[in-house]
Amino acid sequence: MAQGFSLKDQLFNIEKVRYLAGLFADADAAFDAEVFERQVMEQLLDLELKQRINWIADCLGAQLTGPVAEFGPVLRAALPPPLDPNLRDDDFGDFIFAPLGELVVMRGLETPEPSLDLIEEITQRFSMEWAIRPFLNRWPDLVLARMQHWTTHSSYHVRRLVSEGSRPRLPWGQSVDLDIASPLPLLDALQGDSTRYVTRSVANHLNDISKKHPELVMDRLDQWGAQGSQNRAELDWMTRHALRGLVKVGDARALSMLGYSADADIEVLRFDVPDRVAIGDVLPLSVALQSATGARALIDYVFWRRKANGDLTPKVFKLKQVELPAGKVVNLRKTQRLKGDATTFRLYPGQHRVELQINGRVLAEATFELTAE
Repeated sequence: MAQGFSLKDQLFNIEKVRYLAGLFADADAAFDAEVFERQVMEQLLDLELKQRINWIADCLGAQLTGPVAEFGPVLRAALPPPLDPNLRDDDFGDFIFAPLGELVVMRGLETPEPSLDLIEEITQRFSMEWAIRPFLNRWPDLVLARMQHWTTHSSYHVRRLVSEGSRPRLPWGQSVDLDIASPLPLLDALQGDSTRYVTRSVANHLNDISKKHPELVMDRLDQWGAQGSQNRAELDWMTRHALRGLVKVGDARALSMLGYSADADIEVLRFDVPDRVAIGDVLPLSVALQSATGARALIDYVFWRRKANGDLTPKVFKLKQVELPAGKVVNLRKTQRLKGDATTFRLYPGQHRVELQINGRVLAEATFELTAE
């Protein structure tokens, strides 16, 4: 059987380790690249992705001894040129530099000023959103003040670090103890940014906040709209991205902000699913809609899958955004593959339910029997 794609092996392998070793050897004649490479590779391939980051940091620390003030100049000298400042998006950097941030955390948490100086440099080669969070927890006022200064940094990678590093629910990231509203002045300063890489992070940050404080998020978006400091089309994009979680749960105000009325005159003429579907096959959905007066419709479907204990749990999927002309019947089709080997959940045989959610309201539902492959 062919081996599947391995992200950890693509990001951390002997070629990447050798590249990193060469940078440090060029920066410091005392750095033994061969010893570093050999030490790293003794364990690297047996480790998971995050473990590989920590292990490489440990191996670097074996040669870069002392506190940040001592090894910082070598680390800074080893850095390659910053990422292209002319790009606008999707330039996360090279993962092989993630261990540098971990080393700064390991050795520099009690000396925040020089450590933050290093993080500012490293993040222009690879995002330091994970490394900044221990400093936020240990020195919240100092780091927030530094972040406020960074909101006007010439590098959009540093500006993005402000929003991404302070997110309440950063994937893979250490939780932060900040009050949910503490970073809002930072987002106020960044919401008018000209770079999508930054504004996407701002929107993701707002989406995190919306899980517990939806009104706070929507009030802020209204405030930014009134200020007019962001391009209208970009702010509209940010609003859609920031409110996506609220849209999935049918929040009426969020839908209204996006131009969808929960009270729209929409009738479901047909919502068909087959009676039986096997795990591994596709579930076809067939929908017919009509609006007597015309309406904008944001159509989702909620798949209620059965868990091992028999309970049903919902997951919302996008179906279509559509204009319904007055009196015209609109037919839509969608297929959902029912993978038995999904990475995030497992399917179990039994009765399942699908709901048709339009502008936040469930207007129809159907059940089907999911059978074994």
